[in-house]
Amino acid sequence: MSQSQATQPSKPTLDQRRAKHAWDAVQDAKNKAGVHLKREPKKFGGQAKKLPTRIMASGLGQALAFLYAKGYADGLLQEIADWVLDKRASPESHEPKPQKDELIKAIIAGNSDFLRRATDETLAYLQWLNRFAEAEGLTEGD
Repeated sequence: MSQSQATQPSKPTLDQRRAKHAWDAVQDAKNKAGVHLKREPKKFGGQAKKLPTRIMASGLGQALAFLYAKGYADGLLQEIADWVLDKRASPESHEPKPQKDELIKAIIAGNSDFLRRATDETLAYLQWLNRFAEAEGLTEGD
């Protein structure tokens, strides 16, 4: 290994990037910032906590459509869409967060490979999001 290679900082892993995005999302929800303006932080955390079970029972599209239809935690839909559709592949992206229905539209328009990858990525992301939401007291019933 050359000396220049040894001094270059390593890039964060995918899991570290997931964690950072989830941490930022929870902090924004807690502080009612960004896409979480005028939203109840405990709704965000409570719905995030229930989402993995809904995904496993009904599939990603159905679970997201349920949240969309009920108007539960629009910010949660936007954070997941931001991660899955943009920041996962382009961590340096400065694109604004997608609309709350963008991931649902992508699922409808996508193929089975896209749905499988989006489901796996959403579940992995929710592991971090739920741990941070719980740590910050953003779950319903606490």
